[in-house]
Amino acid sequence: MHFSGERPAGDLTYSDVFLVPRRSDVTSRLDVDLSPGDGTNATIPIVASNMNSVTGPRLAATLARRGGLAVLPQDMALQDVDAGIRWVKDQPVRWDTPLVLSPDALVSDAASLLPPASGHGIVVASTTGRVHVDDILGIVPAARLGTALPDARLGDLVRGRAASIDADDVDSARAAFDLLIAADADIVTVLHHGYLVGTLSQRTALRSSLYRPAVDADGRLIVAAAVGINGDVAAKARALAAAGVDALVVDTAHGHQESMIRALRAVSAEKLGLPIVAGNVVTAEGVEDLVAAGATILKVGVGPGAMCTTRMMTAVGRPQFSAVLETAEAAAATGAHVWADGGVRYPRDVALALAAGAASVMIGSWFAGTIEAPGDLRVDAEGRVFKESWGMASTKAVQGRFGRLDPFERARKELFAEGISSSRIYLDPLRPSVEDLLDMITSGVRSSFTYAGAATVADFHERATVGFQSAAGYEEGKALPVSW
Repeated sequence: MHFSGERPAGDLTYSDVFLVPRRSDVTSRLDVDLSPGDGTNATIPIVASNMNSVTGPRLAATLARRGGLAVLPQDMALQDVDAGIRWVKDQPVRWDTPLVLSPDALVSDAASLLPPASGHGIVVASTTGRVHVDDILGIVPAARLGTALPDARLGDLVRGRAASIDADDVDSARAAFDLLIAADADIVTVLHHGYLVGTLSQRTALRSSLYRPAVDADGRLIVAAAVGINGDVAAKARALAAAGVDALVVDTAHGHQESMIRALRAVSAEKLGLPIVAGNVVTAEGVEDLVAAGATILKVGVGPGAMCTTRMMTAVGRPQFSAVLETAEAAAATGAHVWADGGVRYPRDVALALAAGAASVMIGSWFAGTIEAPGDLRVDAEGRVFKESWGMASTKAVQGRFGRLDPFERARKELFAEGISSSRIYLDPLRPSVEDLLDMITSGVRSSFTYAGAATVADFHERATVGFQSAAGYEEGKALPVSW
């Protein structure tokens, strides 16, 4: 990366900078390869944060299907993480995971899982688990949920047998799309040897022509998991590796400390053959010490996240663009990589983090307001759909993490909480799914690459040219939804 003028003396965040277009021979966004090259097998540079309100197995599978990577949080019980990893590994790579409910389930049950959005639906079946075609009553499109009474039975909303396709009949994205058009269906069930293996929508078929799934050596979807720095970290790492995890994240708010270094050395000594991510840090010194202890990827960012109050509580942190820039330079010198963690609110921020040298960008609260994020959908007094989000150092998170302590010790822990305990993250009516957000983000980032004349992430690191702008310059770049 280069600055268009002199390198500013002070630290910068994403809104302080912009990308300068360069002469380019990359003429199509489809010619851009977004693979981060950080050893994780991801094919797009997007990582879902290890936050309880952001990443669960459902979001992890969906994100990996489109080439990204999600990190299951360290606050999950080890047996739940184990089950989550194995569940992700069992999910279809080519199809969407079907949402199956019984005919006696109510519309309100389905509405807690899906908003009334096109391309989604509930498979209504008389059995759960492995569903035979004879047990499928039909599909209730998600759009139908918005007009039905909450106490209506799903079985009463089924209108004939669901259109279906056989997995063996689909050998390309175009073939899948053409089958849906021929069936005059927005969403169909996918069958293999007479059993339900997934659902397919027109949008899913199109996406499969643009994204490459992130899979392991056995062709299964990838998933990462986080551990803290306390307790027997090595034993936890071994258990996660045995469950099939694809990357380990050793995580704490202040990563440049002795306890982190000891934990990293213990995990590294296990020689599990997995990428080891560690953080969070914001300095070159932090990178060097954690790499020396065994980290291969550094998680960068202190305080930029939407749910984080660290900077206001402690004055500790660093503007994120400069943090990524310095740490990425230090990591590159050691052969390690950087994940830019936090502060992302627009696709431009993802592009700027990559320009600064990040291999991937971690997204938290933005993904919390999606269909696939953990937790039920809720509706406010104005009819807007939202999910609840909270910070990982907040009082709510601390209460959950230390729930087994006696009341006195738990209350002492709560005195040192930092972060927002409850926030409503509203679903974008036009982009309710994490896949919809990925479409927007990757489209913007691909365009950024073409403006820079870069066909790969490595090219972008080299060719990106960054300028410094005033607050007025940043405001000038915003679109106006109404006239002035």
